[in-house]
Amino acid sequence: MAEESWFRRELLTARRLIFNVIFYGLHFFFFGYGWYTQYANPRLAVLNTLKWPIWISRGSGLVLAFDGGLILIPMLRNILCLVRPKLSWLFPADENVWFHRQVAYSMAFWSMVHTTALYINFINVERRQIRKVTAQDLHYKQAGGITGHFMLLTMLIMYTTSHHIIRRQCFEAFCYAHHLGFFFMIALYAHANGCFVRDSVNPDYIRTFPFYSTEHCLGYFSWRFITWPGILYFGERVWGEIRARRDTRLSRVLIHPSGAMELQIIKPSFKYVPGQWLFIQIPDVSRYQWHPFTITSAPEDPYVSVHIRQVGDWTQALGERLGAGPSIVAALTSAAMRGSEMGDTIGRGDFVEIDPTLGNRELPVVRIDGPYGSPFGDFSNHEVAVLIGAGIGVTPFASILKHIWYKQKNGDIGSLRRVEFFWLCKDVPSFGWFQSLLQEVEAAQTDPNFLRINIYLTQNVGEDMLWNIVINSTGSAYDPLTLLRSHTMFGRPNWKSIFNEMREAIVNGTYFSRPESPQLKTTVGTYFCGPGALAKVIKRATKEATTDTVQFTFTTEHF
Repeated sequence: MAEESWFRRELLTARRLIFNVIFYGLHFFFFGYGWYTQYANPRLAVLNTLKWPIWISRGSGLVLAFDGGLILIPMLRNILCLVRPKLSWLFPADENVWFHRQVAYSMAFWSMVHTTALYINFINVERRQIRKVTAQDLHYKQAGGITGHFMLLTMLIMYTTSHHIIRRQCFEAFCYAHHLGFFFMIALYAHANGCFVRDSVNPDYIRTFPFYSTEHCLGYFSWRFITWPGILYFGERVWGEIRARRDTRLSRVLIHPSGAMELQIIKPSFKYVPGQWLFIQIPDVSRYQWHPFTITSAPEDPYVSVHIRQVGDWTQALGERLGAGPSIVAALTSAAMRGSEMGDTIGRGDFVEIDPTLGNRELPVVRIDGPYGSPFGDFSNHEVAVLIGAGIGVTPFASILKHIWYKQKNGDIGSLRRVEFFWLCKDVPSFGWFQSLLQEVEAAQTDPNFLRINIYLTQNVGEDMLWNIVINSTGSAYDPLTLLRSHTMFGRPNWKSIFNEMREAIVNGTYFSRPESPQLKTTVGTYFCGPGALAKVIKRATKEATTDTVQFTFTTEHF
């Protein structure tokens, strides 16, 4: 099957089509409403002599006020956590970052339209002397022009630092630039109340809210689009700050091969469900930066843990502060690689626990804010759950697998009949991130068919390493790379074949037994965390494998 085109995926799929009709329909409605109310208002007859530019600027200005409030709604994370379980069928809460970007794209487009029309308006006001003022004065001495240029500057900074290349290589630039959003919203409110559209020569400001007179200033009350989402967002930030300052203690720091740091945090007030994530701040590293990480512990654990790779400025600075510098990471990685090449098992899943007394420095103060929702919370509602993690994308499933393990011990696994876990790693040391967890979960299985662990090594394996693996795996009950009973596979999975075989096994009754009603429809929940390109491949495979009797759903985590 040919790869689905961007046009078809973004515009013609049922859910996106409904979204686009509603989203763009509202935008064109507000544009038309703004245009018409300017055109049809007899009190604005003088301004209407400017014709097309004034009508376009008014329509696009109302759209921008709508977007100014709308862009904050997907960032109301606490509210989204509440609506996700109840309204996930109606409201795409798991697409909040995608929705935030769509509003940002819309704001960029309408800002260009609005700004261009206003520039023409200002020139025409001076040229026709509709008001005794120059275009330069309108630009730089009146509220509308001053706030407008300020917003254009902040948008330029925020949009450029939001590019995925800059965001990945220098998250700090993205983080700090987005703090300008607070000043942008204040400027947007002031801009909406700038009283450029009026039936008098001079603006008519007042000292009480909303600070302009409706007798002469003939706006749309568009500040209402901005104010209420702003209040909700500000309230969320204040609540998050209060919650983050509750008693928190960093209890242990473990360093795994490939430099993955495991932080175990004690916070009695922190309650969460498997697959959720949090924001973490280390004041010793940065007082203002909050970084998102997936929770890797289970709710039943006495601590909250996150796994952090040292791949950026902030994470590398954190590694140095914790005493997990390059020398420790290199030694661990070397031991893991040496073990795989020589065929022994020493060093594969070893970790180093940081002893803060050695460097005469206590563990740093840590603050966490959350938890925030995850699309993986309904995994136990399906009979079959397929969990797929690529690289560090395995982190949400560490929490889920631990939770399943605890549920098995308590004899309460809900609707689950089978769990398929896939982990794609590009190198051997990465197996050490969660080796001990996988060993414990695998050893706890009384039913060998309930949980199947499928680990794929995707890097090119040298001939010497391959022969050592073959020799050491012959006659052994455990895989020499992972020390699991499930043997490691090499290369990339054929997802189409995997899902088709799973479907046939379910239909034939060999995948799991269902003596009470073998003909019932089976839903297989597929959950993925990893690169976007791989997500598209897996999603396409689930669609192709879906039939009337076996339905594959696909859910991916968005960061």
